[in-house]
Order: sequence, then structure tokens, then C-alpha cells
Amino acid sequence: MALLELLPKHLFTTRGWGLLAAGTASLLLAQIMGRRDLLALGILLIVLPLVSLAGVRVLKPRFQVFRDFTPPTVETSSTATVRLAVARTGSSNAPVIMQEQLPPRFGEPPAFRFPARSASGGTSRYEYHLRSGRRGQFKIGPVTAEFCDPFGLSLHRHTIDDGELLTVTPAAVELPATGLAGARGNDGVTATRIQANPSDDDVMTREYRHGDPMRRVHWAATAHHGELMVRQEESVTTPEATIIMDHRYSLFATGPGSRFPAGHDDSFELLSSDSFEWAVTAAMSISAHLAERNYSLRFLDAAGYPAFRGSHSAPFPDAEEYSGSGGLQSISESLAAIQLDGPRHLHVEGKRGDARGGDGGNPDGGEAAFDDHLMDKLAAHRLRGPVLALLGSLGEAEARALAPAAAYGANAFALLVTEHPRSVQSAVDALRQGGWRALAVTPRTQLAAAWSAFDQGEIMAAATAAMDVRRGAAVPR
Repeated sequence: MALLELLPKHLFTTRGWGLLAAGTASLLLAQIMGRRDLLALGILLIVLPLVSLAGVRVLKPRFQVFRDFTPPTVETSSTATVRLAVARTGSSNAPVIMQEQLPPRFGEPPAFRFPARSASGGTSRYEYHLRSGRRGQFKIGPVTAEFCDPFGLSLHRHTIDDGELLTVTPAAVELPATGLAGARGNDGVTATRIQANPSDDDVMTREYRHGDPMRRVHWAATAHHGELMVRQEESVTTPEATIIMDHRYSLFATGPGSRFPAGHDDSFELLSSDSFEWAVTAAMSISAHLAERNYSLRFLDAAGYPAFRGSHSAPFPDAEEYSGSGGLQSISESLAAIQLDGPRHLHVEGKRGDARGGDGGNPDGGEAAFDDHLMDKLAAHRLRGPVLALLGSLGEAEARALAPAAAYGANAFALLVTEHPRSVQSAVDALRQGGWRALAVTPRTQLAAAWSAFDQGEIMAAATAAMDVRRGAAVPR
């Protein structure tokens, strides 16, 4: 019996191996004893399992598999329900053991018997649940069927479908309400001038309200009333926000143990890092935060091209602009499989230094970051809303190249995600000098805290400083 356990299980059953062993023994006895009846018996016992093995491969049953995910896309750490419907298309009625193949991250593959006890109309239905702590696209399936011949001598396992992709999107973190939305009025829409060149006499003002952009502050009225006042001679249009999402390998794949190599535990593993995962979550959270306030969103990469053009999960890889709930869903799906570009994809021109702020260029070649192409894209939507940049370990030379882009947004915010914030302090300073509100964070920083840090006292401090200037100028010398 112990010997039988060592034999391959995918060719013959225990009964089949037993017949082969008995046939071999009969042939040996026939040779020793010279008995023709033992010879015929031995041949029969050996041929029967072999014929069964050939038959079970040629006459294998046919099946159809229908697989459904609920919801169709699932957020990280949420549960997806997988429903299977399996129908036999052949005439055989023999029971079959089936198994759904899964990536290793999902644990033990579920196994089930066909037909199920509750089968109706020749179709058996099954249900199980999956949960992933990491975003991506994962191949669920195929279903493999293991069946044997009518005599129970041989086994055969084969796949009966191709499997389907389950898309796991990053979950958004709820962000606190701040004044970071840029040009936004009380009704959630952006302000646009009615008059081409209004004078100070034409301007209507009102008290500052949380969320009003600094560019609408009327400093003369502020000094006169002793409190922050803003212009209100403006009509409304749909607000816009531009998100620059950098996904260069050299800026995010830094630090020990930060890389998740492609093909780590399944064929759809992403090339990513802890820092980049933080940036992806930030992009999803900021998008959801602004979409709730009726913003249309535009995603660009560091070169000014559509940010999701390299994402395998993007419904519209060449799209830049998104609006409404459908647009937010497209952003979510696009972020599911976005990954770091290879080292040869994108680099900074030699005159601007490498990803770490050096003087040499990247010898691999690629598209230039933060050049005129990006600036032209930002200029086309000048002052229509905030500009937000999600960056990695940016060098000072690159920061100086990006700094002028702050002029194209109602507000400009930059998050530099790095394992070593001190190493990018010069880049943060360069961005701030150019008009950005810049902050260096680590992958362990709470996103809500980083978002709130942008808004702590900056508007009121600016108003106080402006009133001090006005009052100082009114004092006669």
C-alpha cells in the first residue's frame, strides 16, 4: 500500500495501478511456470488500464463555464463574490471533481463536485469569496476538471475554460474638508470673470468663506473692513483640477526592500514600491475628494501625456479628462494596474540632471519630464482650478524645472513621497520658491494628515500679512 502512494496520481487510480501490478506479476509467473493462461491474464490486466487511459483522453467530457464577479471591480481589502455556472455539453453523466485555479495570494483553490446536488437544468452553480490586500488585475481560473473512465481505472485532468480577470482597485482614504480645492465657490463650482477688465469701483465683495481661493481676495477691501474679503462679481462654470502623477522607476524604486518585482507570485504582479503605492492611494483619494465637489479631473504624467496610457486596466488609456461618477470609476480602474515605468521609459534631459538631482542625463533615453509639452498642457487650462503633483524622490534640478508650473493653477500642491524626506528638502524648497505648497512625506505618513498640513493657517496668515502692509502704507511719513 505504501508503494502505491508513491506512484503518480494523475494517470491511474489505485485500482488501475493495482491491475497493472497484478498484470506484471502474472507475466512473471507465466514466464517462470510456462503457463499460457497466466500470460493471457497478464496481458489483459495490463492492456485494460492502458486502453482506459487512452479512452479517457480522447473521449473527455465537454463543459461550458460562466463566471461572474460581484461587484465587477472590487476595492482592496473588500470582498468579491465569485459565482460559477458549469454546464456539461456532452452525453456522459459520470461525476467529475473540479477545481478553480487561483493566484497564490488568494490561498487554497476551491474544489467542488460536478454535478452539484442542487443542479437544475443540467447546470451546476457554485459560489465562493475572494479578498485581496493589494490592487492589481488577477487571473481567476481556469477551472480544471478531473474525471475517470467508467471502470475507475485511469484519471485525466484538463482545463475547461480560459479564466477571467478580476480588477482590484485602490481604496480611497477619506480626506478632511480644507481650502485646497482652489477656485471653488459655495455651490461647488469655479469662478469665471464676467467682465474683461473690472476696475476697483466695479468690484463687489463679500466676506471670505472657507474654500475661496487666494486669487479672489480683494486686498483693498480686506484692509478697509479689517477682515478677509473676496471678489464676487463672477459667474460659475465647472471647476477643474489637474493631477500630475509621476511614475518613473528611478524616482520611486529607491530604498532597500521597496520593490515588488514583476512575476513575484503571479503573472499579473505589478512593478511597484511602497512609495508608489502611497502615491496611487493618494491619487485615488484626492480624485474621490474632488469628484464629490463636482470637479472634473485631468491626469497627466511627468512628460505631459495621459497618465494612464501604460496601465493595463485603463478602460480608456489615452484619456486625460474625467468627470462625474463614470469618470471617477474610470480613474479607479486605471489606477488598479498602473505601475512604475521601466528605467528606459522616461528621463530628465541632461541639462536638468538625473532623478536624484545630478548633472548627468539618463543614458537609457526616453521622454523628457517637466518640459514645454507639460507646460503647454497646463497653460491650456490656466487658472481653471488647482494643480496637484504626486512625485517621488525628486532632485533639485527637476524641482526647478517644475516650479514655474505653479503659475498655471489657482493653487499648486506637491507631495514628494520618499523613504528619506531630508534627501528631497532642496527640491521642496525649490518648489515652494516657485509658488507650490510642497510637502515631503514617507510611505508611513497618514494621507489625511498630509492633506491637512497644506492648509494649516496659510490663508489667514497671508491675510494678516496683507492687512499689516496696507495699514503700514496708510501711516503718513
